[in-house]
Amino acid sequence: MILYRCWRALQNRDNMKQIITFLFLLFTIIVYGQDIKTSDFTYQIKNYDISDLLTLSKFQIENDTTTVDRTEPIGYIGENYQRFHIHFISVIQTPNNKLQYLIYGKTKVKENICSFQGTLTIKKSRTYDEGDVPTLKQGYIQGQYEFFEDPDQKETGILKGIFQTDFYIDEQGKLKYDALMFIADGFDNNQFEGTWTSYNTGKSKKCNWGDYRIPECNWLNGCDTGAGEFSINEKYLKNGWENYRLAWGTYSETSEVIKARQKENEQWWIKK
Repeated sequence: MILYRCWRALQNRDNMKQIITFLFLLFTIIVYGQDIKTSDFTYQIKNYDISDLLTLSKFQIENDTTTVDRTEPIGYIGENYQRFHIHFISVIQTPNNKLQYLIYGKTKVKENICSFQGTLTIKKSRTYDEGDVPTLKQGYIQGQYEFFEDPDQKETGILKGIFQTDFYIDEQGKLKYDALMFIADGFDNNQFEGTWTSYNTGKSKKCNWGDYRIPECNWLNGCDTGAGEFSINEKYLKNGWENYRLAWGTYSETSEVIKARQKENEQWWIKK
């Protein structure tokens, strides 16, 4: 469990730190040579409703002692890492298949907003035999999604791919969004990785998004250059990331920064 989280954090370090950390982890793996032990939880996950893990506005960290606001997912589309926005408005577990969920939401690229609907299907769930907090059971859910944007709207298509969501079960037996390691470098959750395929042209583009980090957007491909937090590479800044950088790339409370943060927090998916 610890090595797995270290590896995830490694993807978002500065170059020198990456090399040093990688060598240390490689040495550790060689010396101890132990895989992360997990147990199947797919049958049990049907007894829980994971809707809240995908739509919650707040979550708890540090073993339910602190509550923080969940920011909107960050994402990209295409080889130039154009900023991609997505918001799940409704997530409903289907009555006849507890592993499938009906999804309704909206996407945004530049100023183009599209509604979509589709399904998310759990294929596998496992829990770690040893977690970060001994008294809690931690695990993950993996599956597939397929979302259809409204073909009557402009520049629409199909979003399709795989996802992973991390959870834990608290001492009262409730399923919770796993942010127990929220303060650690490289934290992420709700990682979606796939493609967007145009109805008109049939051509596909890579389209990934997630909470706090984005799949396949790290130091290996030069997209995310941040250490503790997501930070877009300067050469992609003009592809929709300027306001994000202004809002969250500094701790200054200038009028410009405040305005940028207000824009980031706009509920663009609500029709005005």
